[in-house]
Amino acid sequence: MNDVLWQPSPESMRDTRIAAFAAWVAERRGLSFGDPVDYDALWLWSVEHLDQFWGDLARWTGVLDVPDEKVLTRPEMPGARWFPGTTVNYAEQALRHRPDLPALIVVGEDGEPQEISWTTLRRQVGAFAATLRRLGVQRGDRVAAYLPNVPEAIVAFLGAAAVGAVWSACAPDFGTRAVLDRFAQIEPTVLVAVDGYRFAGKEFDRRDVVTELRAGLPTVRTTISVPRLHPDETPDNALAWADVVADEQEPAFEPVPFDHPLWILYSSGTTGLPKGIVHGHGGILLEQLKWGVLHFDLGPGDRFFWYTSTAWMMWNVVVSALLSGATAVLYDGAPNHPSLDAQFALAGRLGFTHLGTSAGYLTACTKAGIRPGDVHDLSALRVVGSTGSPLPTAAFRWVYDAVKADVVLSSASGGTDVCTAFIGSSPLLPVTAGELQRPLLGVAAAAWDEAGQPVTGELGEMVITEPMPSMPLCFWNDPDGERYRSTYFEPWPGVWRHGDWLEITSRGTCVITGRSDSTLNRGGVRMGTADIYAAVESVPEVLDCVVLGVEQPDGGYWMPLFVQLAPGEELTEELAGRIRALIREQASPRHVPDEIIAVPGVPHTRTGKRLEVPLKRLFQGADPDKAVNRGTVDDASLIEHYIALARARSTP
Repeated sequence: MNDVLWQPSPESMRDTRIAAFAAWVAERRGLSFGDPVDYDALWLWSVEHLDQFWGDLARWTGVLDVPDEKVLTRPEMPGARWFPGTTVNYAEQALRHRPDLPALIVVGEDGEPQEISWTTLRRQVGAFAATLRRLGVQRGDRVAAYLPNVPEAIVAFLGAAAVGAVWSACAPDFGTRAVLDRFAQIEPTVLVAVDGYRFAGKEFDRRDVVTELRAGLPTVRTTISVPRLHPDETPDNALAWADVVADEQEPAFEPVPFDHPLWILYSSGTTGLPKGIVHGHGGILLEQLKWGVLHFDLGPGDRFFWYTSTAWMMWNVVVSALLSGATAVLYDGAPNHPSLDAQFALAGRLGFTHLGTSAGYLTACTKAGIRPGDVHDLSALRVVGSTGSPLPTAAFRWVYDAVKADVVLSSASGGTDVCTAFIGSSPLLPVTAGELQRPLLGVAAAAWDEAGQPVTGELGEMVITEPMPSMPLCFWNDPDGERYRSTYFEPWPGVWRHGDWLEITSRGTCVITGRSDSTLNRGGVRMGTADIYAAVESVPEVLDCVVLGVEQPDGGYWMPLFVQLAPGEELTEELAGRIRALIREQASPRHVPDEIIAVPGVPHTRTGKRLEVPLKRLFQGADPDKAVNRGTVDDASLIEHYIALARARSTP
């Protein structure tokens, strides 16, 4: 059993919003969840009585008041029917709070933090929505944004939602091809685009890309230009942002059905065109309220930060902090500029209560041996969030040793697919090194074996056996739902298969070991890649690595480990032997790779995930153009190196 690193006290448990919700439900329904609240009892009720849980959450948060029988009228997946006949508007709920605190805190690499009040945000959203209406934008029209994590993105999104238009965004570090692969599918009528951005102390001019986007999106009737690098310049036949929001006013919110499309997110697209994932107003509203208010204990007075870009679902989660009345902190810049502890420096400077980041960033801090808690005032910090990939046990320990001893380390696993977490944290539960606390409320997560039977204490496919309100309404341009069904509901119709390996321990905690379609399988024994990464990440000479399990046509199995070495290091026999010994010791002999190969770098998706599956397919002989969509890769030039390695290996 791994060590318990943090334990809530009975007093701290009682002083949480999730405890207040549980007490309200218990009184309303004549139930008891214990004192202090037993999370597992509350979770079991939430998944066995979905109609009661989601209906009560809607009532308790003031969103909707609907009788139980009108909450979930069709429980089958896909196509579950939630809150039929009701109307709502996400933007209205996000802007209903008016505390005497900032709605947004905006900070970049190049200036002092700025605060935007709730009144200013509301009135700018009202102005943007009025402009959209004046331009003829109607319910269901798409508003596409090529923007960094800046307040204009928040204003434009909420303005689009206010009129019932559908939002979709790409970050400005995406090139023309990657953006068109996404936006051309959805045929937007409005494009909101930035002229450039700053990252790691450098300026990146994107005016040429915007010109190419306008030429490649014939459905766009209006372009709205957001200045970052060239404040006195507006492209021909475009509207200036300042003019679009000049007529500040109270917003008018269009009531839309619960399942009206809110935004379109995209799958990583590593093996083809990214899928357009459509989410609805009501489902996202309730899911994000649940995650924020109940699991992050988020409310007025809190300052919520997650390092993200507009291309990652965590940007949408940052926006959702507004739903609880908390302040959303927007940061536009590099995660480690001017130094590795930059995010913790911001936390100390601005008094973050919640600091969310990637597992990769926390791992880098761990390996560098920095101690942010010794040099920054983190007294306000209550939650440290981690997502994007499994967090190594060493990084769990580092947070409690080098950051702060009395925080909730919220390691979460979810997906763009549902724009929330399946498994994450609760302030009612202890934090155990290397483990995620529990499935979230309302999430019927389980680990299944190949026969479709639940397993405990061993690796299985993560499945969701009951519907969630934020499951996609559909994929864009998938009228018969075939792509949607084949993506999530095979091999078990009616059961969501997410594509992750999950172990649920006998104590109820959870361990995610990687994607099930990139799982290692030697001699019929299935292994996740995270165990290998955890061992290799302790080797100071190695900066990054990726391991593949390549099934071969002759029935053989090749398992190479590619390592990116620190500057000046070489892959000597001694180093390779040390890596193998660590993997053997910390994982198992079966985890030891067949070969260790030095590479100039490890390609990731733009959300930080290793390209295990596309690289595996390259070494299985797939056409490179079909195996990898270069537009989704953080450094596409690295792909050529792996293509060359794959070709060399296939040459007799």
